[in-house]
Amino acid sequence: MQGHATQIAHRLGQSAEAVCRHYLSKGTREGRYWLVGDAHNAPGRSLYVRLVDMEKGPAGKWTDAATGEHGDLLDLIALNQRHHQLRDTLDEARHFLSLPQPFQDDVPNAHAKTKAPAGSPQAARRLFAASKPIIGTMAEGYLRNRAITSLCDSESLRFHPHCFYRPSDDDEPGTPAAWPAMIAAVTDLEGQITGVHRTYLSSPAPRATAPVKAPVAIPCRAMGNLLGHGVRFGTADDVMVAGEGIETVRSLKEIMPAMPMIAATSSAHLAAILFPPTLRRLYVARDNDPAGHAAVAILKERADASGIELIPLVPECADYNDDLREIDAKRLRAALRVQLAPQDARRFLMPSR
Repeated sequence: MQGHATQIAHRLGQSAEAVCRHYLSKGTREGRYWLVGDAHNAPGRSLYVRLVDMEKGPAGKWTDAATGEHGDLLDLIALNQRHHQLRDTLDEARHFLSLPQPFQDDVPNAHAKTKAPAGSPQAARRLFAASKPIIGTMAEGYLRNRAITSLCDSESLRFHPHCFYRPSDDDEPGTPAAWPAMIAAVTDLEGQITGVHRTYLSSPAPRATAPVKAPVAIPCRAMGNLLGHGVRFGTADDVMVAGEGIETVRSLKEIMPAMPMIAATSSAHLAAILFPPTLRRLYVARDNDPAGHAAVAILKERADASGIELIPLVPECADYNDDLREIDAKRLRAALRVQLAPQDARRFLMPSR
């Protein structure tokens, strides 16, 4: 099937602008690129698709500067249509290209053994296993610099001192190929690691004690099978909080340490998270931007169809990490109390200290 996928991706690249106009209609062409907010067609400019072959690479390659995700147009269609199987994405692409469906005999054996490629779930599991617990590392210092001091339910976070970084076209010449990084395990509903999210880190001065994101074009990147999954903090039962970024979700953990939470790593993936079978109420900690609004709208439609109550949690600032850093914990706790269902406020909100 991999050979078929490569051929289809090439055909899509030859019609890159048509693909963008169909699936990313809220974007716009600027020069040799198509710009849009994210793979779910939110307004914005963070995701860019190369429309023509260039020295940098072939047409159809795309990058989301906000999340570090990148790929070809098959990957983009999978995210846009919220597919969980490659076969579904290939069927969608063939329909768009007006290609016939293949005979079964034309499809290679899906069980044939192949070497795990870079960026695969297997590679993600190896990277997580090679990383160390976060306590006492530069990654813990980075979180503390973001006012995140509690590390309850943090088993999904680790640290790697020399994580590979592939410089992008937007990086400065000579950008190092390895940086310290916070490594977050992306898991499915059964707790199996399907991918990892990397936050590349740096100290702004030789003796600085407050690590920040590395000075690279894309300081956050993810790899593996991400769609539907996320970075989990605690085990969800009937109630759960979902948010975009790790920092957003960990900020809420400061106020509600017992609440199960999941960081989807981007607005596109937030819209596609899979619901635990026992879930009855979902709080969505959205960012205050168009992509956050769009993700909540998609999730609301899916939650309603599954009989799950969805309640948005709206920050005062751009996101809940900004709230945690810029307003005091007592005020943040009070703002959350009026947004939570009363029984959940009693159950999960940490008392004022």
